[in-house]
Amino acid sequence: MIVRDEEEVLEQCLNSVAHLCEEIVIVDTGSIDRTKEIARKFTDKIFDFEWIDDFSAARNFAFQRATQEYILWMDADDVLLNVDGEKLARLKESIDPNIDVVSMLYDVAFDEYGNPSFSFRRNRLVKRARNFKWTGPVHEVLLVNGNTLTSDISVTHKKSNKKKKNQSKGRNLRIYEKRREAGEEFTARDLFYFANELKDHGCFEKALEQYAEFLATEKGWVEDIIRACLYMADCYRVLKQPKEEMEALVSTLKYDIPRPEAACRIGDIYKEKGLFQKAVFWYKTAVEIEIEEDMGFTNKSFSTWYPHLQLCVCYWKTGDVQAAIDQNLLAKQYRPEDPVIKNNESFFEEYREK
Repeated sequence: MIVRDEEEVLEQCLNSVAHLCEEIVIVDTGSIDRTKEIARKFTDKIFDFEWIDDFSAARNFAFQRATQEYILWMDADDVLLNVDGEKLARLKESIDPNIDVVSMLYDVAFDEYGNPSFSFRRNRLVKRARNFKWTGPVHEVLLVNGNTLTSDISVTHKKSNKKKKNQSKGRNLRIYEKRREAGEEFTARDLFYFANELKDHGCFEKALEQYAEFLATEKGWVEDIIRACLYMADCYRVLKQPKEEMEALVSTLKYDIPRPEAACRIGDIYKEKGLFQKAVFWYKTAVEIEIEEDMGFTNKSFSTWYPHLQLCVCYWKTGDVQAAIDQNLLAKQYRPEDPVIKNNESFFEEYREK
């Protein structure tokens, strides 16, 4: 782990994994709170690293101090839930020694019922002897190859307080701007994440420029390319440019089969215009398409309850009452306590009684 001023979350993280690890390596990049004091409850392998605006440098420094056969890396605001800790314990007992990399899900956002709503995969457990390296000063990535095991273990992100999160975002944008001012050449991945930082800070027009530059390289990972198109659509919506918003969403189809999120958002545009039959086509696409397992970002709502709920509205508007009722029931399977879905049920019951 690399840490800095993580007294709020560090103990919950370490409590969730300490019993599963033969050693814990903590690299501190300049804490001024109780982070080190908390870390000492779990390990004496605590090292200082002078912060140089480079996350990869810090992570590589931490990896170099690991001594066990495999390295599991986490952030301080991550935890392993009990069920996932049990899965990891079983994996430790059964893992084929020829496995070089184990990927795990990363659940970063949740609905009001505690179900993961936004997830993606990360290479979490790696064989130390392979000497894999991190690259990228910000939004760093671990470069791996070899035999990979795709596990069903999830690492859960437990958000820290809003103030700290905003400070972190500001830090990342400053690092990118400093690198750009110094004339450093950005990789395609740098351009993508720089654009994301600009978007998150409300600099929508500048973000669009960076997304366009990223796409022009034609060197990005396909999942980042599709996500860039979706984020461009976000920017255009804020800037009230509907034509460009639709073009950005449709452009995702150039790179792969329709993704549920893009399909739902195109459906939303048609629904807003009252073109319900066209909206139905796109919402049905969202629920019918089968996406292969990948490492990309996944907002599960766009392939589960959300398109069914919108189909309920569209079918009602086009006079197909039974189809509307059926779609509401399908949405209910995912969100049985959703007040909108419950209100729909009551409405349909009253409608039948009339």
